[in-house]
Amino acid sequence: MRWLPALLVLLLAAGCSDSRTVAIDEVPAAAEDVPVTQDASTGSYTLDCGRNEERHLNADNMVINPGRPFGAHHTHEYVGNLTTDAYSTDQSLAAAGTTCAAGDLSAYYWPVLRVTDRTGHDAHAQGGGVHGNTGEVLVPAEVTITFTGSPVSKVVPLPRFLRTITGDPAALTTGGGRAKWSCTGFEDRQTDLYPVCAAGSLVVRTFDFPSCWDGRNTDSPSHRAHLEHPAANGVCRLGTFPVPRLRLRVAYDVPSGHPFAIDSFPEQLRDPRTDHAMFVDVMPDALMNEVVTCLNAGRTCP
Repeated sequence: MRWLPALLVLLLAAGCSDSRTVAIDEVPAAAEDVPVTQDASTGSYTLDCGRNEERHLNADNMVINPGRPFGAHHTHEYVGNLTTDAYSTDQSLAAAGTTCAAGDLSAYYWPVLRVTDRTGHDAHAQGGGVHGNTGEVLVPAEVTITFTGSPVSKVVPLPRFLRTITGDPAALTTGGGRAKWSCTGFEDRQTDLYPVCAAGSLVVRTFDFPSCWDGRNTDSPSHRAHLEHPAANGVCRLGTFPVPRLRLRVAYDVPSGHPFAIDSFPEQLRDPRTDHAMFVDVMPDALMNEVVTCLNAGRTCP
């Protein structure tokens, strides 16, 4: 049914509401956090990597489709490493510049958010209109990168050049996903639908990455098996090791009354549940050790 993506675009452009939106004040508040034990690593380490003011955008995905330009079929937004694209390697990333103030060379990226009733710069380009992703790309108002520890144990360093994903870009098909949408002023309420925010409130996307490492691999065929999420009580599965947990928070000032949507694979119809993000760890060893020490000591850094 190839007509479905085109129909969806028309509905979005018309500002039509559907079952994929929810008023944020109708979303119940989240449950309390997992209780911490005396062995917990309660610190936090926040990195300033800017808001992609450089407008580093492309439709590549070096983790899922290495060596294939436009292989993502949707446009990604980047902070951190300045050269990330389909041809990136460990060596090229390590030799590049970065937007991060602390010298972190890591690549952080996620699908762009668009106002769908405006014309985008890539209306006739791959990753944009050619793949059904129409609209004006919004510049993030805020990007926050924070590493936290484990509520039940100390953490060990992440290996350099580890690749990982959170969320499911095929969630419409698989029924999975870990999308977390919210609004400033209501961030104790999270949903996997597009939130309808109050006037003056920013739309917030939160990406929580897995934090239990297999202790051996920097990648796996699924790009997931080597790094998994802990159980609900914060405990890592036997045979895995707790590592710093990355939380990537991105907020947008969406023009009031205008429809918006993330980019997605064409067949995923820009569904909010398909939201996802990628992380390639290129931190210098000294910086990673600094992060781990901070978390295990229970400090707030820097």
